[in-house]
Amino acid sequence: MIDPEAGPGPRPGTGTSTGTRARFAAMRLVRGIRWYLRELSGDADYDRHCARHAREHPDAPVPTRRAYESWRAKEKEGHPSARCC
Repeated sequence: MIDPEAGPGPRPGTGTSTGTRARFAAMRLVRGIRWYLRELSGDADYDRHCARHAREHPDAPVPTRRAYESWRAKEKEGHPSARCC
């Protein structure tokens, strides 16, 4: 008979223990938080811009982060969207 309070335990044949699964879950949580913060802060935008720039303009140098941020600020000022100010 299976003890319902014992928890799921390791899966047969996988060799993973509860501690290993907990570490994987913690790592997944940290990766998710890192992804969320990068999206929220705009860091991921620069990475996407660099990838697109390299794909569409292979001969041109990739702009620095400072140049990208300057361009991005000018674009936001010149093309305001749903902002209050």
